[in-house]
Amino acid sequence: MDSPTEPTATPFRAWWAENGNPSQPSRLGTALESDLGDGDTTIRVLYSGVNYKDAMALTGQPGIVKTSPLIPGIDLVGEITSTSSPDHRAGDLVLLNGTGIGEKRHGGLAERARIDARHLVRVPGSLGPRRAAAIGTAGYTAMLSVLAVERHGTTPADGEILVTGAAGGVGSIAIALLARLGYTVTASTGRADEHADYLTRLGASSIIDRAELNEAGKPLRSQRWAAVVDAVGSHTLANAIAGLKYAGIATACGLAQGGELPLTVMPFILRGVTLAGINSVETPQPLRQEAWDRLAVDLDPRHVDAISHTIPLAEAGNTARDVLAGKVRGRTVVDVTA
Repeated sequence: MDSPTEPTATPFRAWWAENGNPSQPSRLGTALESDLGDGDTTIRVLYSGVNYKDAMALTGQPGIVKTSPLIPGIDLVGEITSTSSPDHRAGDLVLLNGTGIGEKRHGGLAERARIDARHLVRVPGSLGPRRAAAIGTAGYTAMLSVLAVERHGTTPADGEILVTGAAGGVGSIAIALLARLGYTVTASTGRADEHADYLTRLGASSIIDRAELNEAGKPLRSQRWAAVVDAVGSHTLANAIAGLKYAGIATACGLAQGGELPLTVMPFILRGVTLAGINSVETPQPLRQEAWDRLAVDLDPRHVDAISHTIPLAEAGNTARDVLAGKVRGRTVVDVTA
């Protein structure tokens, strides 16, 4: 345990976002450690990312930033500089996903962060800081989804697993995880021809265009999938549920298409299917640790490198607009030191 030090008066770079104000986009400015708020641990941030939530915050979209102004960034990976936690010490490499950072309190898109150590996970040595950031909330959420499928009892012998939003961060890592675990994966994506090689390299056995799922469909479809990992919501999730096999499971972690879910109860009462919500923000610490332990073992580091690219801190704003426009594939890592 290291005693906390007095906040330094040296300014450092930080992105600042306003609450739901698209006419006043975020800006890259400076902050002081005294601006960071409460917490028992101060971190020198090495890497963050631009997730969908971060993109919304950086472009001033409503619904993400709960207090203004706020430093966005729902991911951070860095080195502890001071802490009063008995479980950590200065110099530890740690990561944090969700828990309200980048939404309710200052997040990772700054050179310093102050957080509560009880939420921290040590960076797995087999991954290192940059790969841990490349996995980030998206990969951690994908692992939580895979754990839910496993706990439901679904095995590779049960048949195909559908992954929607397949070229996104969650979808890309879900495909890589499921394929390595022996599952047969069908990937649903827009611009299927453009993404075919990428998704096949990750382990997808077949690819369907999202147009097959993203319009209103029948309450029940032909039974095709043993499980669904969905990051899209709306009609896509409704159609995926309608196509589950008897006693199948769909996990839901995103709403890229929309927050509504236009379906009937028929798949649930006639086929006994399960819909499991995945909340990566409020995950209890034991499950959070389990997910990262599994990621360190079950995710091929080569796939982490293949699905990610790195930008400097100053480029986060421009990248945010590309993310919302659907122009970004895989994971965007922000090198906060660059």
